[in-house]
Amino acid sequence: MYTKEKIYGFLQETLVSLFEIDASAITPEANLYEDLDIDSIDAVDLTVKLKEFTGRRIQPSDFKQVRTVQDVVDAVYDLLNRPEEIDGLASAGQD
Repeated sequence: MYTKEKIYGFLQETLVSLFEIDASAITPEANLYEDLDIDSIDAVDLTVKLKEFTGRRIQPSDFKQVRTVQDVVDAVYDLLNRPEEIDGLASAGQD
């Protein structure tokens, strides 16, 4: 089971290694787009890393409202704590 602290640590390490962001700039309140200069292509790369980390398929709807580092942590935590079979059912009913 992953804690929010472990998810945050992974996210911080990933942002530093993938995008060369200064670790001190990565705070829970940091806005991914405004404060950390993450663009849409970076967001896709980050999603790929999160999929590798979680072992789960990530639906765009899971991250639709994500704006801050804490939002990502919360979304990943929620994803990891819901049954896998719900992933497919939830996406089938959303459009």
